[in-house]
Amino acid sequence: MEESNNYGHQHPLLLILNQDQLIHNQSGVTHCSRCGEEVSVPCFCCAEHCGFYLHKVCAEATLELNHPFHPHHPLLLLQEPPSSYTRCVCDFCDKTCKKFIYHCSCGLDFHIKCALFTFNIAKNNLKELDHVALRDPLIPTENRDEELENVSKCFGCWEPLANYTHFSPECGFNLHEKCAELPFKLNHECHREHPLVLQFNSERLPCQICKYIKRRRRFVYGCSPCQFVVHIECASQSPPQVIKSTNHEHPFTLFNGHQHPLLLMLNQEQLIHNQSGVTDCSRCGEKVSAPCFCCAEHCGFYLHKVCAAAPVELNHPFHLSHPLLLMQKSPHLSGAYFCSFCHEFGDKSVYHCSSCKLDFHIKCALFTFNIDENNLKELDHVALRDPLISTENGDDKLEDVSKCFGCREPLANYTHFSPYRGFNLHEKCAEIPFKLNHVCHRKHPLILQFNSERLSCKICQVTRRRGFVYCCSSCKFVIHIECLSPSPIIKDEGHQHPFSLLLRQVPFICDACGTEGNHVAYTCGTCNIIVHKNCISLPRIIKSKWHDHRLLHKYFHYIEDFRVLYCIICHDEVNTEHGSYYCSKCNFIFHVKCVMKDEALYEIVENEDDESPNESASSITKVLQRNDAGEATVIEHFKHSHHLRLSDGVVCVELPKVKHVWHHRCRPPLILTSNEVFRCVKCDCLSNAFAYKCEDCKGYTCLRCVIALTPGVARTCLGHKHPLLFFIEYRGRCVACGDDNIKGLFRCKDCDFSLHHKCYSLPIISQHKSDEHLLSLAYNDDNSYSESHFCDVCEERRDPKLSFYHCATCDTSAHVNCVLGEHPFIKLGSTVAVDEDTHEHSLTIVKKIYYYPNCSDCGKPCLDLALECTGCNFIVHAECP
Repeated sequence: MEESNNYGHQHPLLLILNQDQLIHNQSGVTHCSRCGEEVSVPCFCCAEHCGFYLHKVCAEATLELNHPFHPHHPLLLLQEPPSSYTRCVCDFCDKTCKKFIYHCSCGLDFHIKCALFTFNIAKNNLKELDHVALRDPLIPTENRDEELENVSKCFGCWEPLANYTHFSPECGFNLHEKCAELPFKLNHECHREHPLVLQFNSERLPCQICKYIKRRRRFVYGCSPCQFVVHIECASQSPPQVIKSTNHEHPFTLFNGHQHPLLLMLNQEQLIHNQSGVTDCSRCGEKVSAPCFCCAEHCGFYLHKVCAAAPVELNHPFHLSHPLLLMQKSPHLSGAYFCSFCHEFGDKSVYHCSSCKLDFHIKCALFTFNIDENNLKELDHVALRDPLISTENGDDKLEDVSKCFGCREPLANYTHFSPYRGFNLHEKCAEIPFKLNHVCHRKHPLILQFNSERLSCKICQVTRRRGFVYCCSSCKFVIHIECLSPSPIIKDEGHQHPFSLLLRQVPFICDACGTEGNHVAYTCGTCNIIVHKNCISLPRIIKSKWHDHRLLHKYFHYIEDFRVLYCIICHDEVNTEHGSYYCSKCNFIFHVKCVMKDEALYEIVENEDDESPNESASSITKVLQRNDAGEATVIEHFKHSHHLRLSDGVVCVELPKVKHVWHHRCRPPLILTSNEVFRCVKCDCLSNAFAYKCEDCKGYTCLRCVIALTPGVARTCLGHKHPLLFFIEYRGRCVACGDDNIKGLFRCKDCDFSLHHKCYSLPIISQHKSDEHLLSLAYNDDNSYSESHFCDVCEERRDPKLSFYHCATCDTSAHVNCVLGEHPFIKLGSTVAVDEDTHEHSLTIVKKIYYYPNCSDCGKPCLDLALECTGCNFIVHAECP
């Protein structure tokens, strides 16, 4: 026996090289003082026989291990897990670590033997590990009679173990021999920037092919700078390999990603025999039809023959910039996507271009690929059919409104047609040239491709996601297929003269919409106007949710007083020498592109004589008296039973009964209502004042929000010297409440002052019981003395940069919410009507302070605002009805 140093032990250690020496020194079963496992030779034992033992491997473990599978940081050998741990688990074998561990601040922890075992895998010297041998895990081992279960997994790829494997009965390390010989570094087609290195998945990144995040107890191929990870089993996706069998009537196929052989079904009878109900392809998710592959073990795994043979990398002629890569899941976080060709949902395998963010169903990618190769008939699911008659697969008929996927025009009688995915192509569109020259772009030829950059067509100015385009990628020039040959003459009912085509690559300003154009224009020589093709058909009159009155389109507008007119929506100047929409009653003007940006916010007025409901329905039902100036002084109002007289105060008696508002998405107009308790959908405040109600979604918008968000002239604001305008798309910070990243603010064009619409609508003056005077709203506190920046109501600190209420007489200041309270727009004691299902009588708004009866609806105590019936024992929370 050889004496050696003590490795942290107080006595010298003896090196034991054979089992007889070990048995002589042992008194029972002993364990290694570092790794905690049963001792086996070679090992060290204490020369004083105090029971201290070390495996030779554990004794020689370095204090710092530069592990090839974790190149970022060294692993440090610790005597015990960090004190912050409640339980330490090895990130390789997933078992508890109690003593010496290799640790990294990345959160990685390994038993000594786990770290050294994986280290030796990387160094390709497995045979130097005495406890690892090449064995059959399905037969009894030398050390025990137990058999390895069929469910055992390979520690490398986590697939079921093959017959022969590197196997350790002590530690349970099981590796396919192929996984023990994996290359340490490889180049992968999914990540061509850098090589991928075999490593631990220390950052728990999702695999870029299957999109799953698996536990750390495994290897991955990764590129650390790019945060790119691929599972071992996903790194070698390849097309299926067909194997001829001498004892089976069908050929076998091995397919990466499925553990059993597959059978090739060549006709429908074979498929029906193997099916148990309707089955879907495991790659594309569509109904299976022959020819296809099915699992020889009848586990329900099916593949279309086309899907099984789909290449991992597809150099698509309609997307020349980058190859499309076949992935098991979309790289999006949810794994779902919308196909860039058919624009339908997908959640299975996808052809993806990471540079252009394109996603395609397998069949969409292959279908379009075959269009270019002019071999449509080789696709089994596509045939030349009449889409208006019944198909072989069902009695459904293609509707007349179906469009061609190429030119997006209505389908002709005969077309290339797919009943599964609904690919519909004119036969002429299936035979259009791959490359052509066009008079609008004489520098380079145009190539048929997907519009991956979402460029607008130079002819019609429209941007589409679906279909094909002719494109020059270097010049960013795109033309839709249907726009290649624009009509020489276009007649439109809205203009008395025909428009003639001007096909010249010259810039111009469209006289209909006021924006720039190029390449293609249409002119009217009689009126001396030039327009975009699409602007020929602009509606003459529209009814917009942005305004109560109709808007008339004009090609130019005379301004007698030389004023500058600004668009009510974007607040930029409108060039009245070109087209705009105008309201003569209010002198309001709109850019064409602004008012027609969202189709849901306007409708075309076909008959000019039809009266708009907003213009005809007033909330004043009858005028009883007028003064000398013609003002109504005594009226009847549809929301009040008594006569109303004109006073000096502001009243809202002339509100329209129905009103469109741009910020409400439902199509019908909103209905004026009052005498109801509601929560406003815009400011989220409870109120019982006037509101506009949507009969579709039953939502209420309070009158404060309707007025504040109604576009019009610039608004004045107390405490700010410049007028404010409402900018819909602007994002920023409200100076009143301090909220950041609010979309839609009242802004000052001259300085950095912005208000959220809720803060803009705050009462200018208010009263609080703690002060006998009225409090005024202020937007900043000029007092630099920090001790004064407290709320005199709640006595908490307040931010002097935010809005507050102030009494100049008493020099008191308070938070806005402390002054207004929780429900500032609820009038206590007022009567509201409720539907008969709630209660047969009208209810009174009350606030419960001293006793809290249970709500008649939900049964919980009414602690604050409630609706109470004075005639009977009925009470409900304000929001329960």
